[in-house]
Amino acid sequence: MLLKTRRARFIAAASAMAMTAALTTGLMATSAAAAGHRDHDGFGVRLDRVFIIMLENHSEQSVIGDPNNPYITSLATEYGQASNYYGVTHPSEPNYVAMISGSTWWTNTDNPANRFDHTNLIDELAAAHISWGAYMEAMPAGDQMADYWPSSADPLYASKHDPFVLFSDIRDNPAELANVKPYTDLAGDLNGPNAPRFVYITPDECNDMHGGVYDAIAGYPETPCPYNNTNDDPFDVQLKKNADAFVHTAVTTIMSSRAWTRHSAIFVVSDEGDYTGVTANGGWDSPAGCCDSPVLPAGDPDINAAWPGGLYGGGLVPAIVIDPSGPRHYVSDVAYNHYSLLRTIEDAWDLPELGFTSDHEQVQTMDEFLTRH
Repeated sequence: MLLKTRRARFIAAASAMAMTAALTTGLMATSAAAAGHRDHDGFGVRLDRVFIIMLENHSEQSVIGDPNNPYITSLATEYGQASNYYGVTHPSEPNYVAMISGSTWWTNTDNPANRFDHTNLIDELAAAHISWGAYMEAMPAGDQMADYWPSSADPLYASKHDPFVLFSDIRDNPAELANVKPYTDLAGDLNGPNAPRFVYITPDECNDMHGGVYDAIAGYPETPCPYNNTNDDPFDVQLKKNADAFVHTAVTTIMSSRAWTRHSAIFVVSDEGDYTGVTANGGWDSPAGCCDSPVLPAGDPDINAAWPGGLYGGGLVPAIVIDPSGPRHYVSDVAYNHYSLLRTIEDAWDLPELGFTSDHEQVQTMDEFLTRH
């Protein structure tokens, strides 16, 4: 990549300093992983399968405890809640990319033409012979290359929420691309003889609280779902009710399947916080972050001319961990973000730590929510 712009040079310099620290602090962990051992912050965890359910554009305070999200709130109360968990940055796409590669790769756009030629979690899973499946609601069957469905005007499915098809080595490998499937395949796969160990679930844009679909689409009773304007306005209420129902169905499908074990875990998280139209933040309510979120220059063209410069995190988001053998009624205020979730998976399965996940000073595992050996 040629760093021709002021933005790229600024971000590259900031990232280089952070990455140098990450690599330095991560050398011992990486060496241990290569030898088949990992510190796990002093404890080992057992993680048979991982399930991730990704929600959209809603902060922790607008979801947990909201009367329109009773089921999601009940999960946070019954199992584990990471109350200090942040999106890595804004907008959506770099959060999804960060979650499976350990970096945003200097991206702060939702451009469906973005391609990432970097090592990612799927490469690690393949090398370790660990099976995986990504289940995308409303993705047209057999057309994983679609940027939108049914159209960019009514994007019930959008590739910005499907990070797997944005990485060149997955996109160009038919065998790996075949693991990106319509959500309707989930139940059958989890009850089959070869259920994947890593499962990633993206609801459609009417069921993940994103919104922006203005027409009714046949076969999808959750449509239309316009964008909300404020928290708990009529459009927001419907988006939240849709998401609550989706999560209820998805969690029930997982926990009633043959694939569910006492040492598996479901992570329910949002990619980033609320969009409230704050001009200086690019429209987002909060740029708060942690754990190696990017530092972006004043006036960054991907944010707004009024952006003052500084940490550009994704804001506090809901994050729930369901481990049937893990702690119950548990709330942690440890700072986490999507890098933390990725590192948790890597360390549990003795995989190399990608990008910022090797920065043990900033990026902690979420092992406190999981079954320990």
